[in-house]
Amino acid sequence: MRAKRTAGTIIYHILVLAFGLIMIYPLVWMIMSSFKETDTIFMTAANLIPTHFTLQNYLTGWKGFAGVSFARFFRNSLFISVVATIGTVISSSIVGYSFARLKFKLRPVLFAAMLVTMMLPAQVLMIPQYLWYQRLGWVNTYLPLIVPYWFAIQGFFVYLMTNFVEGIPRDLDEAAKIDGCSYYTIYTRIILPLTVPAIITASIFSFMWRWDDFLAALLYVNKTEMYPVSLALKLFCDPSSSSDYGAMFAMATLSILPALIIFFTLQRYLVEGISTSGLKG
Repeated sequence: MRAKRTAGTIIYHILVLAFGLIMIYPLVWMIMSSFKETDTIFMTAANLIPTHFTLQNYLTGWKGFAGVSFARFFRNSLFISVVATIGTVISSSIVGYSFARLKFKLRPVLFAAMLVTMMLPAQVLMIPQYLWYQRLGWVNTYLPLIVPYWFAIQGFFVYLMTNFVEGIPRDLDEAAKIDGCSYYTIYTRIILPLTVPAIITASIFSFMWRWDDFLAALLYVNKTEMYPVSLALKLFCDPSSSSDYGAMFAMATLSILPALIIFFTLQRYLVEGISTSGLKG
C-alpha cells in the first residue's frame, strides 16, 4: 500500500509539472524571444534560448511611436487601472455591506439582478454602451474606462464582498449599536477593517483586469498619446509593412511586471480573501 501511494504521488507530481510547463511555455518563449534579434525570432522559433542575446528590442520599444515614449503608455495604463480599481473597491464594498447587513424591500430583486450581470457576456452590452457614451461626449476620453467602475458594475466583486461581510459575526454589529453606532459608523470602524483581505483580493483582480483590458480601450480611445499599454502593443504589428516583433515582445514582457509584482507581494492576502469569503463566523 505504501509503495502504491508513493507511486501515485510521483505520477501526480509528474503530471502536474508537465501540465504547468505546457501552460507557462508560451510566456517563457515570449520573454526569451524579446532578447533575440527581430529577424531571427521566427527563424529560430524552436530554439528557446537565444543564440545572441540583445537588449536592442527594449531600447527600440521604449522609444515608442511618433515621439510618444512607451513610458507614456505605462503612465496611461497605471492611471486608468489605479483610479478604476479604487472606484471598484469602494463601491463594491459599500454595496456588499448593504446586501449583507441592511434589510430593504428591493434587496432580493437587486441581488438577483447583480447575479444576472455576472452571467451576461460583456459583448452583449458593447453597442448600447458605446452609443450611450457617445451621446455623453465621453468617446476619446478615459471616462468610459473609469467612471462606470465607481458604481459597482462588476457583480463578482459585489458578490465577494457580500459573502465576506456575511461571514463576520453579527454580534459585533449588535454591540456597536448598543454603543450608539450608526450603520455608517459600523461600516467604517468595524466592517471595513475586517474586510481587508477581501478588499485586497478585489484590488488585485480589478487592477489586473483593467491593466489587460484591450477591447474597451480600442473602442473608446483614438489618440495615440492616450493609449494604454494593452492597446499600444498592437502598434508594433503593421500588416501593410514590416512588424517589429522583437520590440513588441520586449514591451509585452515589461507590461506583465506590474501585475506580477502586485500578485506576489499581496499573494498572502489574496489566498486569505478567497479562502475565507463565504465562511460563516
